[in-house]
Amino acid sequence: MRINKYLSECGVCSRREADVLISENRILVDGMPARTGMQIEEGMEVLVDGKPVKKDTDKVYLIFYKPPGIECTSDSRVKMNIIDYLHYPKRITYAGRLDRNSEGLMLMTNDGDMIDAVMRAKNMHEKEYVVTVDRAIPDEVLEAISRGVYLKGLNVTTRPCTVRRTDEKTFSIVLTEGLNREIRRMCETFHFKVRKLKRVRIMNLSLGKLKEGQYRSLTEEELYELRSRCASDQPGS
Repeated sequence: MRINKYLSECGVCSRREADVLISENRILVDGMPARTGMQIEEGMEVLVDGKPVKKDTDKVYLIFYKPPGIECTSDSRVKMNIIDYLHYPKRITYAGRLDRNSEGLMLMTNDGDMIDAVMRAKNMHEKEYVVTVDRAIPDEVLEAISRGVYLKGLNVTTRPCTVRRTDEKTFSIVLTEGLNREIRRMCETFHFKVRKLKRVRIMNLSLGKLKEGQYRSLTEEELYELRSRCASDQPGS
């Protein structure tokens, strides 16, 4: 098994983040620095930041309400990182980030295949946010956002999305991609500043009545639906 997939299945991080850890020489395999793409075989010792990594066959799936100020990273050197904040007894990680100043729903798990499926942009999975900006936002701006916005800093145009006004300064938006700071960049394009950004849904999972800092396990129905949706994304399904 390739090392980035192994680390993902162990609930350490996503495959993409595993490649970053390797480039930073933070992973050792049998006492030697790991190499991108190397194969991990049974009996090998894998250390991340000096701590051993092993697969856990007991899968964990949580909905967590991330408060603002918490950093989505597994790097223990970062103060107020999400892993230390949650302090869950098993090694788990997140399927999709929220930036430090944003809040709301995080899917936390040690199921690497689930993480990969949820985060893969081509799967067009919906993520819903409630956004409050610094002043009244006109209908024509919301319409422009829904059609797609060219983001100069990323040199990309966002996908068309569903936008619905909540009040004069607040709107909900449903995205099917995960560009860096996408909502904030879209608002900045039209000279608006985001005052509050809250994710309330990922696919079939909703934040519900959870309060900041709280988490709960997925129900059997939620997990079944989530697995079904992820399975339908696989080639040949």
